[in-house]
Amino acid sequence: MKRRPLPVVAALTATAALLLTACGSGDDKSSDNDKTAGAGQAAETPKESAEPSGAPQSKPDGVDVSLPSDMDLVFDWDKPKDKNEAAAMDDAANFLRAIYRGVDKRTTKDAAVTAYATGDGLHYAQVQIDEWIKGGWTAQGTRRHYDATTRSAPNGKSVEVAFCADTGKFYGKEVKTGKVLKSKPSLKDFGYYKIVMVKFPTGEGLWQASKVFVETKAEQCQ
Repeated sequence: MKRRPLPVVAALTATAALLLTACGSGDDKSSDNDKTAGAGQAAETPKESAEPSGAPQSKPDGVDVSLPSDMDLVFDWDKPKDKNEAAAMDDAANFLRAIYRGVDKRTTKDAAVTAYATGDGLHYAQVQIDEWIKGGWTAQGTRRHYDATTRSAPNGKSVEVAFCADTGKFYGKEVKTGKVLKSKPSLKDFGYYKIVMVKFPTGEGLWQASKVFVETKAEQCQ
């Protein structure tokens, strides 16, 4: 049986500049072979507009990002000292939780998805969820996130959260049959993410994913 990983959308092209070019974005890699539905979105500067591990952070709006007991997203990273960067990191985690909550609930319209994503980030989340729904799968197991870094834009309204993800123990599961789809560990289990988080103008402490870059088969994450 083959494991079905999260469908990956390379939301930024190799030549597109990330939001934080003023800080230096490094060597971002993305090939056409890594792209699936929704690929090729151009980067653009967003308009000014917790503890990272363990339970999701509570929010004033009471958005539910809880997941079923057999779906575990682990965030094994340290919280930045900067208040904005820490909040952006927390909500980057909530953005990922929202995606898998949508997978579990079989909908792209869950309140968590629209709370923690905007623009291209929202499109990215919707494409991911739709791919799982179309395939007839949900997810099961542990997805680990680690080696996180954060960088703030000069205007203070956006933060880039970068991290590794290991999906080697995170499997697809057929909704109808309950069959868990597994495969042997490989480089495909590792991804490197850069999520551009923007501060929501009227939401106290709320940050939303506006751009997502994914490098698949990320050797640096092994």
